This record gives sequence, structure tokens and C-alpha cells, in this order.
Amino acid sequence: MRVIVKAVGTVLVSIVLSYPLWAPQWGLGILGEIAALGMPGGLIAVVVFFGLVALYCRALQRTMTAVRPDARTAAPASVWWMFAVPYNFTEDFFIVRTVSASLAADGHVAEGFVRRWAVLGYGWCAFQILSLFPGVVGYIGGAVALPMWAAHWIMTVRVNRALDVRRATVSPAPSL
Repeated sequence: MRVIVKAVGTVLVSIVLSYPLWAPQWGLGILGEIAALGMPGGLIAVVVFFGLVALYCRALQRTMTAVRPDARTAAPASVWWMFAVPYNFTEDFFIVRTVSASLAADGHVAEGFVRRWAVLGYGWCAFQILSLFPGVVGYIGGAVALPMWAAHWIMTVRVNRALDVRRATVSPAPSL
């Protein structure tokens, strides 16, 4: 079932991403927005954005690595699927799900925090998809998705700090 949801989600996202081809009257889409920045502005915007995504993925991978191995519901490196455009728009929901399930199974982070972390994660994922739509809907989606993503990232850093403290207190002292 998960494979079907991911495949259908990717097809639907691909349809929305390609609207400038089949409905040019709606606008130029994200590629038009990037092109409007000119060169090198558009290139800089893309590199900065993907650089931030890489830092965010690194934080999520760190979270998954810090979770007890027996509590992990996915491999830590699986968070890097966020770079597989357009598949990532659907996969992001599953990444949030696996990280939150891993955190819950680990039991070190308060249940309420994990629940808020997951809701915020699902929120930025949903608004990110909304940002792909043309016009005001897309702009509103992006305007909501970006701060939610930033807040989710901040919460991820907090989780990582808490897990680092646990790891430091549990690690045995080095032998001399």
C-alpha cells in the first residue's frame, strides 16, 4: 500500500509541477520564479535552497543515528530521499513518519514533543505541496511552508541535543 501511495503521490505532484506545459495561462511555475531572478540570481537561490535542505537532512540523519538502533524504523541515510525530486514531495511525509515513530519507540523524548514535532513536519510537507500550485494559493503555501520547515528544523536540533546528552551519560568511560 505504501508503494502505491508514493507512486500516486509522485504522479500527482508531477502533474502539478508540469502545469506550465499544459496550462501556461496559469503562470510559469517554480521554474519561472527561478528564471525571473536572472543569472546568477536564480542559480544562487537554487544552490542556497538545496544547501539548506542538505543541512536539514543532515540534522534528521543525526536524529535517526542517535535513536537506539532497535528503535529505528528506517535507516538513518533514508532521509536523503528529500533530494529525489519529484518523489520527495510524497516521501517527505514518510520521512517525518519514520523519524517520529523512531523517536517514539526510543522513548527518550517526551511523547507530547514527538507528537508536536510530527504535526509540524506533516504541516510543512502539506504546505510545500500547496506551494506548487499556481497563483495566490501557491504563494500562501510557500509562505506558510518555509517558516514551518524552519520551526521543524529548530525542533529537530533540540531533539538532537537531548539525544546527545543521553548518549554522553550512557557512554562508558574510555579505558586507559
